[in-house]
Amino acid sequence: MSVTLAERLGHLPENKRRELERVARILFDEFEDAQKGKLSDKEKGGRILKLLLFGSHARDDWVEDRESDDRSEYNVLVVVSTKTFADPRFWYRAADRFLRELTVTKHLATPVNFIVHSIMHLNNQLARGRPFFVDIARDGILLYGTPGLPLAKPKPLDPEAAKAEVRRHFDHWFPIATHRFELAKEAIGRGYGKEAAFDLHQTVERLYHGTLLVLTLYSPKSHRLTFLRTHAERVAPQLIAAWPRESRFARQCFARLDRAYVEARYSHRYEITDEELTWLVERVKVLHETAAAICAAHLNGFDRAGT
Repeated sequence: MSVTLAERLGHLPENKRRELERVARILFDEFEDAQKGKLSDKEKGGRILKLLLFGSHARDDWVEDRESDDRSEYNVLVVVSTKTFADPRFWYRAADRFLRELTVTKHLATPVNFIVHSIMHLNNQLARGRPFFVDIARDGILLYGTPGLPLAKPKPLDPEAAKAEVRRHFDHWFPIATHRFELAKEAIGRGYGKEAAFDLHQTVERLYHGTLLVLTLYSPKSHRLTFLRTHAERVAPQLIAAWPRESRFARQCFARLDRAYVEARYSHRYEITDEELTWLVERVKVLHETAAAICAAHLNGFDRAGT
């Protein structure tokens, strides 16, 4: 693999260019290792065809505030040869490696979020005019690309079909988020802290999935709130205010919420205080109201465009 990034990433400081070179190398190395072992013939020979940097580091509006520990993540689209190799099991090692290099070895100073899709799926989404992928194809920075494999030319999104799909997503995700929020508050009233934390996690996850699907017709398949928050705030910056980051207490509360999907159900060590739950309920309420208003305005935009 030859990855030359200096010209494409001239807007970034040298330390970030070096980090992105390391990110690319980790993705290639860990994907190659994941294919070794007892794989069927179908599961051999997978290739990374493209790496595309998108989001704040591509736009050059990234944030890095060491005092508040508010840092923009690297967002990378990994394009692979076939759907088989977009399976998460080929990417667990890479995700673990990024977390380890960020928190343990400190080889990376910036969190890494990546999504994986096949070239066929990506080109199909572009041909259908899906905003999320169209924006990446238009504004993303190519970190690596196999020669001779251009992306499909994006086509205009059909407004009537888009409106109908957006409405379906809005009508599905926001009511079920409300239902889960009610369960969380009921659990708090009964003193079931872990159950409340899990239900709050599910509320927030559904709000983020719903917001992303309404605004972009795409949401990554993930339960990680940090990951979903990054993508949702990228397309709807108004959501940033829902989660204050200035204090250690605020960051700790969100971290406990993020871990609740697994730990609140399975770990006897997981703990969350009444004070943390009270704070989370207030912030989830703000997130819910803000997300619903943003999505309702987006739907109204379709109606205005049709008049």
